Parts: sequence; C-alpha cells; structure tokens
Amino acid sequence: YKRFKIPGAPPASMGRGRDWNVDLIPKFLMANGQLVKMLLYTEVTRYLDFKVTEGSFVYKGGKIYKVPSTEAEALASSLMGLFEKRRFRKFLVYVANFDEKDPRTLEGIDPKKTAMREVYKKFDLGQDVIDFTGHALALYRTDDYLDQPCCETINRIKLYSESLARYGKSPYLYPLYGLGELPQGFARLSAIYGGTYMLNKPIEEIIVQNGKVIGVKSEGEIARCKQLICDPSYVKDRVEKVGQVIRVICILSHPIKNTNDANSCQIIIPQNQVNRKS
Repeated sequence: YKRFKIPGAPPASMGRGRDWNVDLIPKFLMANGQLVKMLLYTEVTRYLDFKVTEGSFVYKGGKIYKVPSTEAEALASSLMGLFEKRRFRKFLVYVANFDEKDPRTLEGIDPKKTAMREVYKKFDLGQDVIDFTGHALALYRTDDYLDQPCCETINRIKLYSESLARYGKSPYLYPLYGLGELPQGFARLSAIYGGTYMLNKPIEEIIVQNGKVIGVKSEGEIARCKQLICDPSYVKDRVEKVGQVIRVICILSHPIKNTNDANSCQIIIPQNQVNRKS
C-alpha cells in the first residue's frame, strides 16, 4: 500500500503485512537452465529452498488447457486432434535427437538457415500446435521467431523437455521465499571468500577514466574496481533500450478455473488468441 501510494489501510481480511511476500519482478528458473547449473556448481543451493511450479497452462479459445508435460498427457490432451498428436510426437522425438554437430539427426534441415516456419511445415503441424509450441515450450513473447533460423527455437524446446525431466511435473523452479533469496545466497558465498560489503550507501558518481570504469564515489570516498556490475538505470548513457515488459500484480480472491486447484501455475496467453503482436 505504501509502495504504490494507495490511500487508506489494507482490509483486515488480508491479515498481517508480514504474511505476504510479493515479488515485484517474478521470474521462473528452468530446472536444467544455466542459472540452476551455476547454483549447483557454486553450491549456493545449500542456502536456498526451491519449489517446483505445479503446472503450465495455455489459453486457447476462451479456455485454459494444461500444456502436456508427458507423452501420456499429450495423448490425453484436448489441445490437439488424434492425428495432430502423432505428428507432434514425431516432432518432439526429432527435437530430442537434434544435434547441430551430427548431420544424421538433422533430416535435411539446416539449423543456421532453415526458418522455424519450414520445420513446422515439414512435420505438418497446425496453427494451434504452433502457438503453444512457440509460446508455451520455446517461451517466445512474439511470433517473430518463425522467420528466424530454427536452431535457437529447437534448443529452447529441448531445454524445456530436459528441464521437465529433472524434477517431475514442471520445468520451472522458484525459490521458496522469492527471488530475493538468490542475491542473498551469492552474497553469503562471496562473504565466505572474503568479499567486502558496503550497505545503504548512496551512489554519487561512477568514475570513468579513458572510457573505462575505475570506481564508484559515495559520500566523498571512492571504492576502486576493475569491473562494475550494476542496474542499467545507473548508466543510462551507456545502454540502449530495445524493448519493454509491462507487469501487473493482481491479488485474486478465488482459484483460477481449470487449473485443478494447483498451488502454483503459469498461464500463457499466445498473441494469436487475443489478436495482439506480443
């Protein structure tokens, strides 16, 4: 209420403020993705507890359908017709065996040249399947990827399937107490190896010499460094804006229909379903 300057106090039915924990920029981790590999390698995982997101859903024609996560689910799913399911299964087998370095797995597709649209055509997949493959498996925000070389899309779908195989029902992990746990975990690791912290310090200036950052000035002192990692908002003149994400946080008073009362889920709304560009 304070953060968004909402007048009045929160209703009593919402309980105590400290019972709530809202991530302002929520993001999922792919179970087999680079960040999880890094957490395991650095052993930051010992400071974190993860939960698996229970289900992924996709919006089609006004209803929500579960994104099939196993072969059995794919066969039972009402997202596709019977023949479509067979073709989709063939496509998934192709993706699983796909290896850029092994021409035998490519079946005449050039990963660097063939557009993804052509790959869908080769497997004769219909628009609905293309929609949920591109947005719910490869996780693209727009349809631009259709005309780009297929290599990245195939690797994204592969990452999705491999992540799915790691921890059961869903490819997504989320830290139990929110994303703020991640920097905290790395901060602990850094402290063990002698990292130094300056907390609650205002930043007055980023000092640049010969085009290179050499330090950060705060309250008259300079902390020197060879490399600086920071949020883009600190160096507006050195970054270029290429897009934006619009976020909204809604607190609902009811479970969402057709999600089988899952404790946590993701719902993807492909652009074609709502006549939008993204």
